[in-house]
Amino acid sequence: MQILYFSWLRERVGEASEEIETQAATPADLITELKTRGDGHAMAFDDISAIRVAVDQQMVELDHPLEGAREVAFFPPMTGG
Repeated sequence: MQILYFSWLRERVGEASEEIETQAATPADLITELKTRGDGHAMAFDDISAIRVAVDQQMVELDHPLEGAREVAFFPPMTGG
């Protein structure tokens, strides 16, 4: 599965994307798994209330099923300006 990181998540993780194998059932499960990959990942996902997620380019909630997903993107909330 392709994992994409945007904005400060990318900065904390230290890369814009990575390819992983996972058995995570939901984005929330995936976050729990990613937090164990190192300090940068743990820091990036420290406050999941500040994270939005898209699965295969569709905005979803953290409890959305990942079965069959090819891409998961994590990013902070967008603000207008």
